[in-house]
Amino acid sequence: MKKSGVGVGSASIILVFAVLCLTVFSLITLLVARNDKALVDAEVELVVGYYEADALAERVFAEIRKAGVITDSIPGVDIKTDLDIESGNGLVEYTCKISDKKALTVKLAVDDSSFEILSWKMIDTEEWVFDDKLNVWNGE
Repeated sequence: MKKSGVGVGSASIILVFAVLCLTVFSLITLLVARNDKALVDAEVELVVGYYEADALAERVFAEIRKAGVITDSIPGVDIKTDLDIESGNGLVEYTCKISDKKALTVKLAVDDSSFEILSWKMIDTEEWVFDDKLNVWNGE
């Protein structure tokens, strides 16, 4: 008599293959989740740094408006001035550090005792280096 159907060996092979596939998919999911967490942590650090720098820049702007005098004694702030001593008109630029690679820069126009914000933006403090070391076959 002939037996027909799936044997125990075939079922075991299918079961091992299914377990192996689930293991591979779970490892891929774990790696993707770990990379997403690292990306989110970096974004959180950047956002927190930005709002801390923004609050510091607002405090500096308030001090400049209130006192009318620009001092370099504010910790964590790099202030550059280009003012005419007699008239008090000119430009004021200051930078608040966000992270090692980013900073918040503010440019103000000073006219008598009024201040106009010319720019308030995040900039890169690290110089971008072009990488052209990719070895591409040129046909020779």
